[in-house]
Parts: sequence; C-alpha cells; structure tokens
Amino acid sequence: MERLRAARPDDAILSEEGRDDLTRLSAQRTWIIDPLDGTREFSEVPRTDWAVHVALVADGRPIAGAVALPGLGLLFSTADPTPLPPTAASPVRLIVSRSRPPAAAVHVADDLGAELVEMGSAGAKTMALVRGECEVYVHSGGQYEWDSCAPVAVAAAAGCHVSRINGDELLYNQKDPYLPDLLVCRPELAEATLNSLASFATNAAPQTC
Repeated sequence: MERLRAARPDDAILSEEGRDDLTRLSAQRTWIIDPLDGTREFSEVPRTDWAVHVALVADGRPIAGAVALPGLGLLFSTADPTPLPPTAASPVRLIVSRSRPPAAAVHVADDLGAELVEMGSAGAKTMALVRGECEVYVHSGGQYEWDSCAPVAVAAAAGCHVSRINGDELLYNQKDPYLPDLLVCRPELAEATLNSLASFATNAAPQTC
C-alpha cells in the first residue's frame, strides 16, 4: 500500500488489511486490494487455492485488475486477458466453498445437473473458471468488495458473465463495502443459471397470508 500511494498519490485505496477512509468515495480512481485471499488455504501447505487481488475502480466499475495464484506461479490480468477455453464438460461443474455450500448454489446445481467442486479463495475459484476447470461459480454467503473486485475484472475480460445473483450489475467502491453475493459463469450458461437463482429466490421468500 505504501508503494501504491507513492506511485499513485491521487488515487484512493480500499484494502482488507487497511483502515477504510471514506474520502475514497469522492476519488476519481480507487484501488481495491486483498493481499491474501484464502488465509486458511495459505496456512495449509501445500494447498495452492489462495490468491492475491489487485483492482482499479472508476465510477463504481473495475477498469483494470489482476489475480495472482502464487502457489501455482500464475498471474491473470486484464492487461493480457486469457480467453475462455472451449469446454464440453458433462456434467457442468459448479464451484463452491470448502465449507458449507450456499443453498442457492446447491439449488442451481440440482437444476443444471451440475457436479459440485470445492475450492478455497474466491480468486482461486474464479480463476479456475477462467482456466476451464469449472463452468459456474455461485456465491451467496457474504463477501466484501476486495473478495471479488479483481477476480470479476479478470473474468469479465476473459469473456465470462459476471453479476449479482439477481442479475444486477456488480458495483464497487460503495460506502458499505459488503457485497454479499456473486455469479461468475460461462456466458452460454448465464440465462439458465440466473433463471434457477430467480426460482430459488421465489421459493425462499417468506410466504404472507
């Protein structure tokens, strides 16, 4: 963060490891950083499903981003997008957290006849999709902007569909950095996945008399 402030003194910074300064809301550009996404996985050597996230946001939208997977020696960046590889995976692979999968993700997996694949950090999950190791990533268990901003930037540059689970646009550098849900998937699966998520929301809504 010190090096970034020295190199870009007019930009604001929002980082998981830093104190939030709301002057970022009036800045033209804000860096959103997660120095270590997947602390649990990082501590479990030799796991490699942890990541480093760096993204640049203007007007609420990522305009550049990079995700490093140091355990694999890989770097993904909007400066050199990696096109989505072709896939004919059957069944569809839906990636979820190692802990309890969100109910919404399980619902989508049932609708799509998908296989659940467990993995650690959000960055590692999203890059697994960019690398062609899975086709859908649904998260509804709570996250913050630094968890998804850089992965979303890289995934969008690669040609993925990215949105909230209700289809709304993902917006960043908001006053409250809590951003509870996320959908990243191959574009050909976006409609079916969003329809499934909509049906889950309808069924989960409280019933009134």
